[in-house]
Amino acid sequence: MSKERARRREAREREASARAAAQAATAQRRARREALVAPIVGPVRRARLALTTGRQTGPVAQRKRMRLRMILALLLFAQIVVWVVRPDWQARLAAFVLALFVFPVVAAFTL
Repeated sequence: MSKERARRREAREREASARAAAQAATAQRRARREALVAPIVGPVRRARLALTTGRQTGPVAQRKRMRLRMILALLLFAQIVVWVVRPDWQARLAAFVLALFVFPVVAAFTL
């Protein structure tokens, strides 16, 4: 019985050492690739980070987002009403195109 346990433990240890060697090789390849790519990609990433300002927070930005959501909800409701009331595709398409043109105008006047 103890010989069997010893064999199983030895097999587990071999598998663990093989996994550790594979992980070390992967980490080494990743580090080598990062060392090659970093001088090229680093300035690009920094420039891109400088251009992005992130999501605005605060009460004014929250109100603006809420108004946009309300406008979109109203336009969606109008689309649903048109789809229920009018069975012809021309009216549905016209309502959709009209909503696409109306949204920026309404958003500009309400925000």
